This record gives sequence, structure tokens and C-alpha cells, in this order.
Amino acid sequence: MAQVLEFKLPDLGEGLTEAEIVRWLVQVGDVVAVDQPVVEVETAKAMVEVPCPYGGVVTARFGEEGTELPVGAPLLTVAVGAPVAGGSEGSSGAAQGPDPAGQAEGSGNVLVGYGTSEAPKRRRRVRPAAPAAPARPAVPAGATGGAVNGGVTAVVAERAFADTTPLAAEPVGGHGPVPVISPLVRRLARENGLDLRKLHGSGPDGLILRADVEQALRAATAGAATSTAAPTAAAQPAALSAGAGVPAAVPAHAEGASGTRVPLRGVRGAVADKLSRSRREIPDATCWVDADATELMNARAAINAAGGPKISLLALLARICTAALARFPELNSTVDLEAREIVRLDQVHLGFAAQTERGLVVPVVRDAHARDAESLSAEFARLTEAARTGTLTPAQLTGGTFTLNNYGVFGVDGSTPIINHPEAAMLGVGRIVPKPWVHQGELAVRQVVQLSLTFDHRVCDGGTAGGFLRYVADCVEQPAVLLRTL
Repeated sequence: MAQVLEFKLPDLGEGLTEAEIVRWLVQVGDVVAVDQPVVEVETAKAMVEVPCPYGGVVTARFGEEGTELPVGAPLLTVAVGAPVAGGSEGSSGAAQGPDPAGQAEGSGNVLVGYGTSEAPKRRRRVRPAAPAAPARPAVPAGATGGAVNGGVTAVVAERAFADTTPLAAEPVGGHGPVPVISPLVRRLARENGLDLRKLHGSGPDGLILRADVEQALRAATAGAATSTAAPTAAAQPAALSAGAGVPAAVPAHAEGASGTRVPLRGVRGAVADKLSRSRREIPDATCWVDADATELMNARAAINAAGGPKISLLALLARICTAALARFPELNSTVDLEAREIVRLDQVHLGFAAQTERGLVVPVVRDAHARDAESLSAEFARLTEAARTGTLTPAQLTGGTFTLNNYGVFGVDGSTPIINHPEAAMLGVGRIVPKPWVHQGELAVRQVVQLSLTFDHRVCDGGTAGGFLRYVADCVEQPAVLLRTL
């Protein structure tokens, strides 16, 4: 008899709690090997191929392409030891099965958050005894399965049904458990003032799904939009409890308005969460200065004319940044709120803003302080291409200590960017354009750029920030200043 093992969406690292199924790489009935990629998912950080830690026959898949799943939700089930179609038990065509010790064949730690050196322990909810034998449970919506071999389908259905029951139900206000498994569902309800105790879930055993919460929010908003009179102050408490706990009133500017709702999910959702947190936690300030970049542009042209790999302007600016951070280490730091300490970091992991079809991403160049201009150019090019194709990994999008934001590529001169939490500063670079400039006492047309520094006022004061920005401007105007510090 084959052993049916369930593979759940693993923790993909970096605090990610959900992923969207982009493309299934296997079908029900396919034979998979240990560590074979079975599904391609998109997180808020990157596209990831998820390998299965078991070898065997795929008996069910959970979730269609485009479905968003929380970490820990079932992805698929695999019959380990099941014979391949056309074969027989014990034949040479059998899929990988349990070893003699009875342990399921599995890989090591394929992704962050799960190991497969032994069969996963299962949690089951105790069910009250029924007066009559229950009918065979159905496979939950979104799952597909088939009779791979005798008895496998029934096992798959039973296990799938058991594992989609609420595992995280918690007593709320003495009214019994709330059947909800996803922390995302809880957060969505909490942020919108929705009382989960008043919802009836559409999942197995009344499991409250994200779709249930979204439907309740839409219903409440629609009811508020059709209301012809706003509740009086005395009636507001009753209005707040109507519509399954969602405030019935809508902002004044939205009353009677129609439009398209765009979910904050994926990259857009991650950006929204991070920028909101930055604004809440970081008391930022911005200073800026205009600089004559003519000599920097001439130096780059001379370097590239000498042959060898081309040096990008971004690489030269990055080289200036790392030199400036060596002189002003306060800006290469982070704030530990719990310990009430400023942590000054030894390495410079330089993030750079890149606009892609999926939205704004910030790839990180590791150990930028130890790289020369040629190495920086190559790494910028590699990460930019990965960002364009959507193949950046979560590790390549996190861990930055300082960000360089070249918004000049959008044809603008200046900006007051939001700091990339939990970093302490960001250098912004505007477009470089010919402008009138006093050069050596004479009015001339020079290549001028505006530089801005947004910094966390907790880590330093204006004197330090101004000193950093002035040093950067001096290096832009006179690249020889940088050579003196190397």
C-alpha cells in the first residue's frame, strides 16, 4: 500500500507569508523525483520554483494557477511507493518509496522552513463521534485527484479533508473558536474592523477563507454606497456593528463614486507595507544640493575609451557612496527599537532602486564596499537583468544597509524618497542635464545634477547628513577627491 504524503507550501524565507501559484510544473498522475520542482510561485519578492521533498506519484494538487496560498497550506500530495501506470508493485518502474526502516524517501532542507529527513508529523483535530458512518469526505475545492492505484484516491481525499480543517482556531471573547487558518485572513479582517465571529466560512468545516473576508468587505462597502443618509452621532455605534462588523460609512470623498478596486498583493502589497512602516517608524529628513557633474562624466568617458569592460555611471556613484559611508558610518546603520540602540554595520550592502513590470524592486549588491568600479558595473548589470526577467531571489532583494536611488532615469531632477526600512538613509540622484553654471568665475554650460539625502534623524543630526552629502557632491564635481581617499 502506498504511503500518501502531503507537501505544504514551505516558508520561503525573509518573512514571506504567502505566495501566488503562477504555473504548475506537474500534473496529477505524474511521477516526481526527490527535489524536482513541481510548481512556480510568485512571492512579494520574486518568482520561485518550489521543489518537492518526496519522490512518488502526484495524487492531488491544491489550488489553481492564480490562486494565492498562505505558507503552510497544502500544495500537493504524493503517493510514495505507488507503482507507475503500466507497472506493478515491486516492479522496476515503481516510484521511489519508503526505505527498509519505514522512513519516506526525502531530501534534506530544500527551502527555508522545512526539512524532509523524516516523514512530517501531522496534526489532527478530534472529531465527535457520529451516530452513523459518515459518507466519504470530498476533496476540497481547488484539488484534483485520480485513482493512481487501488485505494489511493480514498486516502488522498481523507487526508486532504483532514488537513484543510482549521489548525489555528482560537477562542475569541468566549464565543468559541474562530475557524481561520491564515494569518493573512486575520490581518485583513483586523485592518478593516471586521469581526470574524460573525462570518460563516465557505471552506471545509466552516473554514473562513480570504474570499469570505473580501466578500464581506465588498458587501459592506456596497451597502454604504447606496445609503442616502449618513448615521447620526448617536447611531454610529450601531452602524459600526452592521455588515458583519465593517463600518457602514465610507469616506466623504468616496460616497457615490465608482471605480476599479486593485488588490494590494504581490510586489505592490509588499511595497505598500514596507513604505507605510517606514513612514510610521522613521522620523526622516531630507537635504539636497546641486553639483557640477561635468568632470565625473568626462572621467567615465576616459575610462571607457581606454578599453576593457565598460563602467556604468551607477557604479561610479556607488563607489562614491561607499567611500562616503566609510567617512560617515552613522548612515550605514539601523535602529533596534526594542533595545533602544543604534547598530552601526560593518559591511555595506548597497541596494539600488529598479523599476520593473512587476513594480519597484530594490536588488542588493553584497559587500559593495569591497568592490571596484568594474565589479560594481558587472553586478549592477546582472541584478538589473534578473529584475527585468523576474528571476530575482528573496535573498537578492533583502539585507540592504543603504540605498542608491537613481530617479534621474525618469527625467526628473529631485525627489524626497521614503527610506527603505530598516535602513537609515538613501541617496537620490536626479537627471544630469546641461545648465548655466559659474565655473572658474565664468558663466558656462555644465552638466548639473541634483543630489538628495533622506536620512533617519535618530541616527544622526543635520551636520553629519550635510557632511555626507557635501562629500558626495565634492567627489562628483572633482573625482580626484575620491582618489585621495582610496
